[in-house]
Amino acid sequence: MLENGFVYITQERLSEIENELQQLKGPGRREIAAKIAEARAHGDLSENAEYDAAKAAQSLLELKIAKMGGMLMRVRIVDSSKFAAGEVHILSIVRIKNVLTQKESKYTMVSPEEADFASGKLAITSPIGKGLLGKKVGDFIEVIAPAGKQSYEILEIS
Repeated sequence: MLENGFVYITQERLSEIENELQQLKGPGRREIAAKIAEARAHGDLSENAEYDAAKAAQSLLELKIAKMGGMLMRVRIVDSSKFAAGEVHILSIVRIKNVLTQKESKYTMVSPEEADFASGKLAITSPIGKGLLGKKVGDFIEVIAPAGKQSYEILEIS
């Protein structure tokens, strides 16, 4: 989410979220209801750990459904073709080099909701993401990250 409260995601990610939400509302709710009914059938609810666990799982499921529903109300679809070419923006694929270690990394710039560092999806609100936005190939950035002050060179933008 950015400062204005909108959630910027791709059309592909929107479809994934909508499908996941449908799964949670349909089969997910039915599965939890079945577990609650089964646990309830075991008798005394005051000392029924299975029932307590099922109710806790139901609470978590409903919280996730509410969170996803709230996010979907703030979604704005991003079309990368509308951004200036040659500059880093959301949906850009950026190859950078750590100036100190000389290690190269490749990231897709995404909204915080889509971020997954392990799969190369870097949030535009992260320290490195903020530093990269609007920059061009050959630019250097310095960021304060959890690992300390780091410098990067932008090698490629696509």
